[in-house]
Amino acid sequence: MQVSIETTTGLERRLTVGVPAEQVDSEVENRLKQAAKTVHLNGFRKGKVPLKVVKQRFGAGVRQEVIGEVMSRSFYEAVQQEGVNPAGQPSIEPKEMGEGKDIEFVATFEVYPEVELADVSSIAVNKPVAEVTDKDIDTMIETLRKQQGTFKNVRRKAVKENRLNIDYVGTKDGEEFEGGKAEGQELVLGSNSMIPGFEDGLIGAKKGEEHVLDLTFPEDYHAEELKGAAVQFTVKVNQVAALELPEMDEEFFKKYGVEDGGEDKFREEVRNNMERELKNAAKNKVKTQVMDGLLDANSVDLPKALVASEIDALRGQMMQQFGGAAENMDLKSILPDDMFNEQAERRVALGLIVGELVKKEELKVDADAVKAMVEEMASTYQDPEEVVNYYYSNRELLAGVESAVLEDQVVDHILEKAKVEEVKSDYEEVIKPAEQA
Repeated sequence: MQVSIETTTGLERRLTVGVPAEQVDSEVENRLKQAAKTVHLNGFRKGKVPLKVVKQRFGAGVRQEVIGEVMSRSFYEAVQQEGVNPAGQPSIEPKEMGEGKDIEFVATFEVYPEVELADVSSIAVNKPVAEVTDKDIDTMIETLRKQQGTFKNVRRKAVKENRLNIDYVGTKDGEEFEGGKAEGQELVLGSNSMIPGFEDGLIGAKKGEEHVLDLTFPEDYHAEELKGAAVQFTVKVNQVAALELPEMDEEFFKKYGVEDGGEDKFREEVRNNMERELKNAAKNKVKTQVMDGLLDANSVDLPKALVASEIDALRGQMMQQFGGAAENMDLKSILPDDMFNEQAERRVALGLIVGELVKKEELKVDADAVKAMVEEMASTYQDPEEVVNYYYSNRELLAGVESAVLEDQVVDHILEKAKVEEVKSDYEEVIKPAEQA
């Protein structure tokens, strides 16, 4: 086998491979001989079809099959021989495929970049420090009660968190506009589900009243013709309902899995869940800062093939969130690459950097940490032991936990060298998503 390799641009390589004709021809001959023993053709008994006839009928197809296998095998032998590490699948272009002639093809592909790790001691991390207080627990319990509450009609002025049933018509320059009309719509005041000023304008309204609201659409509104537009809504209030909260009794506690122990046990369970949430939120905020620091400190070339693969994975995940990919849908037009490009590039870059760090520092997955993570996840289920056994019997699930643990070990390794400052905070601030912080 003859091999030559050249660098085209950046990470792209072009590999030219030549395979001796006899290597292909002998394999084709062997397969045709095997086929002659089993093939059924009219006019011939099984196993008695002349090789010449078999070759006439099946020779082209068998040869094509063999050439495909030989090119695939030869490509991977060639990259091993040349010591290159392909990133993604190659694009293979046949050059010479004629019978009796040496096979030649050109494979174009990208290679993994060389990652030179920067000093991580310059990475700065603010580590949030907080605890769950009794006040936090009271607030959480109030939220849980609201989730289980029921709306009851009232004959008084509407206040925040009341639910109104309304009819409304919106006009712009005296003309109704598309999407600005509804009948019997339920609206909770303070939910911010309408444009600014709409819900505030209905505070104090009573059943049967009609209110006229002069409002302005936000400049970033999705409908182009309504961006920044001055409009008027005429709103009729059909009903006002207030939320009635359930009693803190055994029936309420059972809805959250507390069968015995009353309010004390319920508060204990709420505290445990909140402390678990707080721990994970603080950990994720630290991890995000570490990963951002790694990206800022390390510049790495990204193979386009890996980014494209990551985009496809992210697109698939989004489709699953919406109930799975529908057949006969052009997913790329519905969910174009641009939607995922930035996230995909971040994930690929971090994968390359973290992978190199794991290799350089010879980090190995801590089996005890894996067990602890599985047990912590299982603790939220009714039968934790059954969940633990399920994870350890499912290699794919366990591999996901091992990957998460190894990533945590990378973060811990960096934190030992980074500039870490503890920042006193509170429960609400820590669990707040980054974009809202």
